[in-house]
Amino acid sequence: MGNIGYARVSTKDQNLDLQVDALQKENCERIFTEKASSVRDRKVFNECWDYLRKGDTLVVWKLDRLGRTTKKLLELIEELEERGINLKIITLGVDTSTPAGRLFFTIMAGLAEMERELIVERTKAGLDAARARGRLGGRPRVDQEKVEMAIKMYKSKDYSFKEIKNATGIGSSTLYRYLND
Repeated sequence: MGNIGYARVSTKDQNLDLQVDALQKENCERIFTEKASSVRDRKVFNECWDYLRKGDTLVVWKLDRLGRTTKKLLELIEELEERGINLKIITLGVDTSTPAGRLFFTIMAGLAEMERELIVERTKAGLDAARARGRLGGRPRVDQEKVEMAIKMYKSKDYSFKEIKNATGIGSSTLYRYLND
């Protein structure tokens, strides 16, 4: 159980010294440093993530070093909580190993849950509005006459699967499902 630091700058021209100095002051036993402009392609962060163990504290200089979008940050914070890993954000004075820090964590987790529920509500409202206008969700239904024609062609053994598929316009998976029934 120790402090594990992570520092990141966006360009190769930027300097990590400020962040590394701050992480050293926090007695980080290991500091992972990275120069990556995209938060999607962070090999060193992934190494840091794999290195973290239950009871460790991930220490970062600023919250935006972990991610750029609120959604991704909330997901990350939730994963840290599930894994039993604390988070310390130096510039915010947040440390989830303290009662105040855990309160911050709880608020962030609550916000993430609320965001998920709002997404579900908006999706449901959008589907309801589409249905009210006569639009149905999901894939279009296959014409029953085409299904019957495909079955007759298949039973006659005169046509290949590809020929049946092309003649009826029924997709492979759907056609297999009807033929197996």
